[in-house]
Amino acid sequence: MARGAYFIMSAALLDSLRAGALAGCRRLDLCAELTELPREILGLGDRLEILNVSGNGLVDLPDWLAELPRLRVLFCSENPFREVPEIVGRCPALEMVGFKSCQLETVSGTALPPRLRWLILTDNQLSEVPAELGRRPRLQKLMLSGNRIAALPEALSACRQLELLRLAANRFATFPDWLWELPSLAWLALAGNPAAEMPPTEDGSLAEVPWPELRLGPQLGEGASGFIHRAQWQPAAPGADSREVAVKLFKGAMTSDGLPDCEMAASLALASRPHLPGILGGISGHPEGRAGLVMALIDPAYQPLAGPPSLESCTRDIYREDENFSAAEAGGVLRDLAGAAAQLRSRGVLHGDFYAHNVLYAPGQGAILTDFGAASFYQAGAGRERLEVRAYGLLAQEVLARCGGTGGGRARLEALAARCTISEVAARPDFGEVEAEVAAALQQDAGWAPPRWR
Repeated sequence: MARGAYFIMSAALLDSLRAGALAGCRRLDLCAELTELPREILGLGDRLEILNVSGNGLVDLPDWLAELPRLRVLFCSENPFREVPEIVGRCPALEMVGFKSCQLETVSGTALPPRLRWLILTDNQLSEVPAELGRRPRLQKLMLSGNRIAALPEALSACRQLELLRLAANRFATFPDWLWELPSLAWLALAGNPAAEMPPTEDGSLAEVPWPELRLGPQLGEGASGFIHRAQWQPAAPGADSREVAVKLFKGAMTSDGLPDCEMAASLALASRPHLPGILGGISGHPEGRAGLVMALIDPAYQPLAGPPSLESCTRDIYREDENFSAAEAGGVLRDLAGAAAQLRSRGVLHGDFYAHNVLYAPGQGAILTDFGAASFYQAGAGRERLEVRAYGLLAQEVLARCGGTGGGRARLEALAARCTISEVAARPDFGEVEAEVAAALQQDAGWAPPRWR
């Protein structure tokens, strides 16, 4: 019903477009089983900035698309394209291009617009990407998970502004050495490749929760990889007490970050550790064979520290305009996240999405790092964590920018954040050093001393 309503609404919108009633609009979303773009779009002239034609039957795009002088964002996902049309590369203002879940087999260098910042080619059939990507100096976000790619062009090493890279679920037998030296890279997904490390052996302390022991309640949320429900867990063991829990059921489909199985492996490897979600066990015996996790129920007082990046911010989270932290609150967030990062380091886990929008925070109670959809494993000492150190440093800068505290503790934290984000990757501290330096900074000033994490 919802899908039908969406098509009815889109068909009405298409009629409005053809009647000339949408003049002046900046964004147009059309999903009406289109096999070609209506030329009336050109009549939106120099106002149209965002065009979303996902979920249609398009296999090509018209040459007049390049006549839209202010078109910045183009979404063409879930259309049966075999290649990215070359006209995309001739759109003068285009910065963001999305062709997720199409049937792409090739993308040529001439199809890449000169101002490209954000490219989404997730879940296709690509075996390679063009070297011309290395000649797009504004490129910040590149999403290639779920393809057949076994190597990256060395020219991509010239992308010094590249901050987020998704390579999960491809065919990499090795990753290029220059990948670990990209000066701006902070968010990286690698799992599901032959070259990806295997998770550590489980210690046997986690429960296997039979599905019949769970009674699902209302849905609490939905992410790219699954649904989270409130639930009641009644273990079958005699005398065992019932408890309220959260249950995450994985969708089983490719996401922009990678595969649900990889997320589950990382979550289980980090179970029951401070500053991380309390994983109680994995689900067995689901009637549809779905994978799932049983987790401790988080106090609803915990809320995301920020919202995810917007089309305009690209790689930067969005905070509320009135978001401010006291010195103690800022110190607590940075201390808890340094602790979470140290826990990841101890298990050889790269989070891959170390962002404020994946941090749950409650004043006076602490911060929890969540969402392991982009996580992968690495061998201790490999230095890969220093990419994630940059993500921590950027988050620290964001928090400190919204804090009015002063003194030597703040100066020390600002200096640490600067060290975490320097261009020379090898010169950044590791997370062991980060945790120790944050602790020392908080001891330096009484005003920066937060309550202990609960």
